[in-house]
Amino acid sequence: MKKGERKRDTLDTETTIADMNVEGFKWYNPALKKHDKTYDKTVPCRIPRREYWRMVRGAFAAFFPYFVGMLCIFGLMIGIAYLWLS
Repeated sequence: MKKGERKRDTLDTETTIADMNVEGFKWYNPALKKHDKTYDKTVPCRIPRREYWRMVRGAFAAFFPYFVGMLCIFGLMIGIAYLWLS
């Protein structure tokens, strides 16, 4: 970085997580109310069948190690109980 240049701030101040411009608050500004009609929460997102099954496979692949671990622990407990009770 050259002398006199400032590092650009990477903080995102444009993204709204929760709209805090609520009527009744002292900072309420009706001019800031934006009604975006492009996104309708009542219409579900359309995902192609192929992409859906890829997501399902990814979810199973993510859960598979935990499932195998639970089966190993369950088998180990059964084995210990068998040895203890015999």
